[in-house]
Amino acid sequence: MTDERRLGQRALADLADVPATSRWVSAGSLRLHVLDYGGANLPPLLVIPGITTPAVGMDFVARELTDLARPVVLDVRGRGLSDDGPATLDAFADDVAAVVAGLGLERPVLLGHSMGARIAAVAAARGAVRGSVLVDPPMSGPGRGPYPTTLPAFLEQLAEARRGTTAAEVARFWPRWPERELGLRARWLASCAEAAVAGTHAGFEGEDFFAVWPSVPAPSVLIHGAESPVVTAEGAAEAAEANPAASVVSVAGAGHMVFWDEPATALATTRAALTSVLNA
Repeated sequence: MTDERRLGQRALADLADVPATSRWVSAGSLRLHVLDYGGANLPPLLVIPGITTPAVGMDFVARELTDLARPVVLDVRGRGLSDDGPATLDAFADDVAAVVAGLGLERPVLLGHSMGARIAAVAAARGAVRGSVLVDPPMSGPGRGPYPTTLPAFLEQLAEARRGTTAAEVARFWPRWPERELGLRARWLASCAEAAVAGTHAGFEGEDFFAVWPSVPAPSVLIHGAESPVVTAEGAAEAAEANPAASVVSVAGAGHMVFWDEPATALATTRAALTSVLNA
């Protein structure tokens, strides 16, 4: 396994089209990068992406929420422009605390997808947040079976990205994605460290989401794809029972990649969830 991370000029040029400012925060010895969409008079919204999604990959989500909140999207350690570090839920949650403190984000709402939803759950359970929106958090774990996407499948995509891939090649794995998002993934996936992906994948199977989920305080909304293999109908029902103070809603037609599979419906559902959290 190699930890070589690559980021070409074409990828960096994508940031010129993103209506956000790059900011840097120290988390111990690590330097973490975020995209700050601004909005000084709006409540802060810390957005935490998934296992192989750098911050720029959530741009199409963040820019649709700027009238409701001030989105700040995190390059999770080992991805995008952030430094490498141990890939554990506690370490990720420590990074969230460092970003909140470093940028002065007073009681932010946390919005996480997949890995990011697990991180958001741990950070929210620690307190000092206004609420949380968790989108399709992996519910695999000890005694619950494997995560649906294998580690070799992730590493195959990383290998393709490092040798140079295209939107058309990425579409073999993600045929439903919009063309713009396929292109971003083609250019940015190589910024993800293999160790970070492998460590996170191991956490999906070794750390139980339901160990923390009942402690996530209200207001909280769990959004899942109605066709997701990660949050099944049974998993959604268990989540509703385990944390009755939370709302559990589905996005029709979406799999695990909720925003990418059904962008319009997913964004409308997220706006409604965020509004409910802000108004609680």
